[in-house]
This record gives sequence, structure tokens and C-alpha cells, in this order.
Amino acid sequence: MKMGEKRFITFEGGDGTGKTTLIERLAKDLESQGYSILKSREPGGSRISEQIRNVILNIENTEMDYMTEALLYAASRRQHLQEVIKPAINNGKIVILDRYVDSSLAYQGYARGIGIDKVYAINNYAIDGFFPDLTIYIDVAPEIGISRIKNNHRDMDRLDLEKIEFHKKVREGYLKVSQMFPERIKVVDGNKTIDEIYSEVKKIVLSEL
Repeated sequence: MKMGEKRFITFEGGDGTGKTTLIERLAKDLESQGYSILKSREPGGSRISEQIRNVILNIENTEMDYMTEALLYAASRRQHLQEVIKPAINNGKIVILDRYVDSSLAYQGYARGIGIDKVYAINNYAIDGFFPDLTIYIDVAPEIGISRIKNNHRDMDRLDLEKIEFHKKVREGYLKVSQMFPERIKVVDGNKTIDEIYSEVKKIVLSEL
């Protein structure tokens, strides 16, 4: 891989946007073209980070303070970055990640009301300024996303179970964050069919690579 090629790609979006399916398809396509790929997710992605994930998303932890939530995400992210993401990139792999810093900016910074700037500062400290080369935000109406989760019979975690008003705020937060980083974040209409969405995603990624 040549210097300057983009090796760190993240996918963002509310719940039920199809990120997992899109990442699987993209990874297969890129591997077929000879790229070495590492797929991972947040929160989680390493042994310690997955343990933190279990605390964050446990439906019984309803009393969790919003700042505690934000700090746990940042801690999980730091461990994942040091243990998994950076070593893979240093070994020439393209890392494709399901969620990263922008999730915290939208969910905790905006929807929880902590403040995008404050959550950005927490995470920038945690990751030493190690931001993605490219972020694809799948924009879906929250009502559609939540209905997809229910139709797929996926287990609902603590954030999935928030009221629809919270998920609407998450979307508003993502759109604000997308405007803050227009060079890095590409917005894709997620209300189309999965094939149409993937076609656009693939075009964006191949043009960047």
C-alpha cells in the first residue's frame, strides 16, 4: 500500500442503519482486490474493551451517570486503539470500524447534553488525536432504524431502549458533527435499499483509496 492511502475507515449512524451488513460487504470486496482488512467494532474490539462494553450497554445499568457513560466509551476506545487498531494499521492493514469517536459526539455530546466540544476534548485526549481517514455516516430516520432492529429480532441494549426522542437527537447530533468535519465525513442516505446504499458506499471508498 502506498503512503498517503487511507487505512482507517469508520462507519457511523443510529441504530438499525445496516452498518454491519455494509462493512461485511465492503471488507469482502476490498479483500478480493488484494487489500488486507481488519474489521472491528466499538465499544469493544478487544478483551478489555468488550468488558467495558458489557458495563455500558447492560440494560440493568439504568442509573449510569451521563459523564460516566462518556468516560467509559473513551476508555474502551483507548484500549481498542492501542491494542488492535494502531498495530493493524502499522502492519499495512485497512481497518474498517463500526463506530468510533463520532458516536460519542452524537450520543453523549449532543443527545445526552454534555456538549460536543467537551466530549470531543475527552476523546481527543484518549486517542491522542488519532482520527479516521474517512468516515461514512449512514443517515436514517430513527423510526425506520428502530423498526429494523425489532424486525430483525436483534437483542435490544440499554441505548436501543431509549425513547424515540433520544434517537431523534442522536440523528441531529450526527448531522451537526458531519457539518463540523465535511472533509472526513461523507453522508449517505440510508433510507434506500441496502444494495443502493452499498453501491454509494463502495463508490466513495474506492474513490478515496
